[in-house]
Amino acid sequence: MNSLICRLFVRDWENTDDPDVRQRYGKLAGALGIISNSVLCIAKIITGIIAGSIAIIADGINNLTDASSSVITLAGFKLASMPEDDEHPYGHARIEYITGMIVSILIVVVGVELGKSSIEKIIHPEPVEFSVSAVVILVCAIIVKLWQASFNVYAGKRISSLTLTATGADSRNDVISTSAVLLCLIVGKFTGFNIDGYAGCLVALFIIYSGITLVKETVSPLLGEKPDPMLISEISDMALSYEGVLGIHDLVVHNYGPGKIFVSIHIEVDADGDLMESHDLIDNIERDISKRLNVVMTAHMDPILRNDPLTDRFNVLMRETAEKYEGIGNLHDLRVVKGPTHTNIIFDVVVKPGCALSHEELKEIFQKAADGEGENYYVVINFDNDYAGL
Repeated sequence: MNSLICRLFVRDWENTDDPDVRQRYGKLAGALGIISNSVLCIAKIITGIIAGSIAIIADGINNLTDASSSVITLAGFKLASMPEDDEHPYGHARIEYITGMIVSILIVVVGVELGKSSIEKIIHPEPVEFSVSAVVILVCAIIVKLWQASFNVYAGKRISSLTLTATGADSRNDVISTSAVLLCLIVGKFTGFNIDGYAGCLVALFIIYSGITLVKETVSPLLGEKPDPMLISEISDMALSYEGVLGIHDLVVHNYGPGKIFVSIHIEVDADGDLMESHDLIDNIERDISKRLNVVMTAHMDPILRNDPLTDRFNVLMRETAEKYEGIGNLHDLRVVKGPTHTNIIFDVVVKPGCALSHEELKEIFQKAADGEGENYYVVINFDNDYAGL
């Protein structure tokens, strides 16, 4: 059913890498959310007033918040699709992350308000009137919310949208809260126990927990989270697949929102090779990866001196030294610079997050290894961060 809706209302629905298609998915999800949540809100509030149930009324207000979230989602996708300008040369795609965060915060707010109302209901309990119409409306609401959750998660996965994923999680929470309200009515009818307030508290705690989890997930890309391992693997495999590439390092990915991913990488080539051919190779890699993976790719050419005995010897020695310690990653760009009184062994070392050794301690370790080769060798190290997890 979800795929059928997308086929009917999203033009070119399978081309999810296209920013225009992503915007159409967002608009569709937002419009469906506004309509369905508004209807549920009105129906539940009327039913709650008639039945005298704070849980039903709170559930209806929650749907009103959901409708507001759908408006935010709709506006977010529209704003995120705006083109680059002088103040935002990388575009506005991160607005989608911001709208996801706003929706997540609204979920927490709804949970807190529901908790307050439920505690008040426990302190001052009021009888809840059972009615067949209330049961029918709540059952229909559960069915609608199940579909909403399914559709938003489906659409969110298709276009990799945290906003729609958060909205889907919110709909799932509504299924749980509405089911709890329905259970209260049934228990009250057949046992006489009024558990309206207690059930509301349990649902509120679940909603708050879910909302906080979603806030963390939506804030993470704004802070600069680790790139998608699948994307890193695809970039690495493609770059290494070209004849003439000796190795890669310093792969960095900057995510400015869906469809706005900027990649830089250093590609090692033979220093004795033809300069123009190597430059042409780098151009081809940039163009092919950019087109296939829908990223903006920049490659830097690093010439590597091969078949030099001293360079090869220190390459092996420094790499063997690095492998003995946890927290040390890729070692690259090693070159030997000879002088009249001493020889510098210059190279880069990637230090992984959580490495227990300081830069000074690492330098002492590599210097000690170099000292074993003679008294006139000095290591000069540039320490890199492990941005991509290579």
